[in-house]
Amino acid sequence: MAMSGPPSSRSGRGRAPMADINVTPLVDVMLVLLIIFMVTAPLLVTGVPVNLPETRAKGLDQDQKPTVVSIDRDGGVFIDDAQISDAELPGRLTEIMSANAGKAEPPQIFLRADKGLDYGRVMLVMGELNRAGLNKVALVSTGTEDRSAVSSGSE
Repeated sequence: MAMSGPPSSRSGRGRAPMADINVTPLVDVMLVLLIIFMVTAPLLVTGVPVNLPETRAKGLDQDQKPTVVSIDRDGGVFIDDAQISDAELPGRLTEIMSANAGKAEPPQIFLRADKGLDYGRVMLVMGELNRAGLNKVALVSTGTEDRSAVSSGSE
């Protein structure tokens, strides 16, 4: 049997095999993955589940990564993602302050507290922050799209 080359268009057997790679499925998969990562990336930022209150305030601009102090629904205190007890809190806050002692500005602290918490619990943690010398504290909340009426407290 003789070896034959690709079929020619004259013989009528069909077209020659296409040697190009079809990149359309690759582009489709990459776009789907891009959308998945865009949706899930903001969800991966916070490690402690906290139900934050809503506000119309705008976000802050940052130069450095702040330390996040979180208080969950049960009153547990977390520094970044590590849970600490109330007895350990003053020591850990003093460590944070002493680690940034040589800098011109005090370290930025983000305080995240569940909206179902008692106000006194949040104030206890803020008092410990103040006692440690961490006075640059930002309260974190979730943004709202439109709040047409803000309660005036006269009801």
